[in-house]
Amino acid sequence: MEWLKTLLVVLQIIAAIGVIALVLVQQGKGADMGAAFGGGSSGGLFGAAGSANFLSRLTAGFATVFFVTTLAITLIGSTKSQNAGVLSGTSAPAPAAAPEVPAAAPASTAPATGSGQSVPK
Repeated sequence: MEWLKTLLVVLQIIAAIGVIALVLVQQGKGADMGAAFGGGSSGGLFGAAGSANFLSRLTAGFATVFFVTTLAITLIGSTKSQNAGVLSGTSAPAPAAAPEVPAAAPASTAPATGSGQSVPK
């Protein structure tokens, strides 16, 4: 099953690079307006209108492959283990020790003696 996931990731990377390259190669919609009014040659390897149609379809094909591989990788990853969560491979932390509180000295109820001064209450 791991080889299938690796194959899908490789296809996804190829499709992503293909989409990026084809989007950068294509002309914008406004570039055809200059050619329509005689501002340069719009012909090329694919003819006047053939390149836009061919590159658009090729871009759509790469985008479809990208989305299909993304969904397949997601499905493979989600069906691997239903009960495994993010922390499934970790161990439980040790319980924290309670802080030691020093015992309070017992209050003396005997009256103060000696100097004759009264103790404020």
